[in-house]
Amino acid sequence: MLHEDLMLLFINEQNSKLRVDSSSVENALAGAVLIELVNSGRVAFEPNGKKLEVVDPTPLKDSLLQESVSRIDKPMKPQKAVERLRKKVRDNVSAQLESRGVVQVKPRKVFGIFPAKSYVITDERASERVRKAVGEVVHGYRGADAHTGALITLLYAVKSVHKVFEDDKREMNKRAKDVAAGNWAGDAVRRAVEAIQAGVVAATAAAAAASQGG
Repeated sequence: MLHEDLMLLFINEQNSKLRVDSSSVENALAGAVLIELVNSGRVAFEPNGKKLEVVDPTPLKDSLLQESVSRIDKPMKPQKAVERLRKKVRDNVSAQLESRGVVQVKPRKVFGIFPAKSYVITDERASERVRKAVGEVVHGYRGADAHTGALITLLYAVKSVHKVFEDDKREMNKRAKDVAAGNWAGDAVRRAVEAIQAGVVAATAAAAAASQGG
């Protein structure tokens, strides 16, 4: 699943913390869930291409995706969909990974006061598989496929490529930008991913502005 692999990329296996701020993680994960819903055929754009809507109410086997599709209760723009889907998405995705024995979630305290969570990777092969596949594309060793292309596009949307992978920041961002604009998906999916990417960017900017204002 796209959202599970993205969560694994965000986890720093050395200290079990997230490599990126929580707002960026949640917006990117929400984007990944939305792409999965489009790929499943349950959600698609209206004929005018502006809003996403549920086009197939058939229940999904994956409980996280099924709960997520219920949040799209009317046609909405990608940014609104991302904002709807990001609520508790980090907890839900990490719980899914935990149920599969890939990650163990543990409580911790920041400065000995503020509650937070540690994400201990218990299936290192699963994590290494994702990092290797995406890293080879980020570092320019091979081209993107639909899965790695979507992951890199989401990392790029929240300005996190250089936080997840080590190399020259400018070079990696250039490659990520090229991947985000690439032809690794069919037209319909490509348009959806572009719109979702823009929605993630807008939702992240709005969250940042709100936190500064508060």
